[in-house]
Amino acid sequence: MTGYAALLRGIAPSNPNMTNDKLRGVFEKLGFEQVASVLASGNIVFHSAETDVPALEQQIQQALIAELGIGGGTIIRSHQELRTLLDSDPFPGLTHGRGTYLTATFLKDSTKVPVKLPDQPDPLVQVVGFDKPARVFLSIVDNSDPGKTPDFMAWLDKTYGKDITTRTWLTVQRIVKKLESLG
Repeated sequence: MTGYAALLRGIAPSNPNMTNDKLRGVFEKLGFEQVASVLASGNIVFHSAETDVPALEQQIQQALIAELGIGGGTIIRSHQELRTLLDSDPFPGLTHGRGTYLTATFLKDSTKVPVKLPDQPDPLVQVVGFDKPARVFLSIVDNSDPGKTPDFMAWLDKTYGKDITTRTWLTVQRIVKKLESLG
């Protein structure tokens, strides 16, 4: 059995169909084991014998649409992929905060890996890089003025559409910690 994290796009915890218990219920109904949620923003960890990640993403997304009407998108990473990403320490010496909002933007497994980043970096964003094994953009956002969407984030959305989802580095750490607590 492999430990996985499902990173669900477009989850609004205030929506009655998007509560953690309902999300976990969909995963349990699919027969996954050790299903647990991390925070209330669409992070579900689980274990499965299935190793075809795009097939898992499709199976879960279809179930979320059928059971709860949630069509935002599903991106999956294995525990090992996330552990390796954390161990790479892409933000050495930085602490997550308003001026240094550490983010990880995950691409779907089937999404084409970028050849090059945008030419004009946003003044509010420092792109640390793209981690190919984890298929994730790593960036530092100056979020001192909340409510401003940096151009880089808009570029990601325009380029990849629903085939991406962003998590804070703290959330990625919490997901790995949860996976490790489940064994």
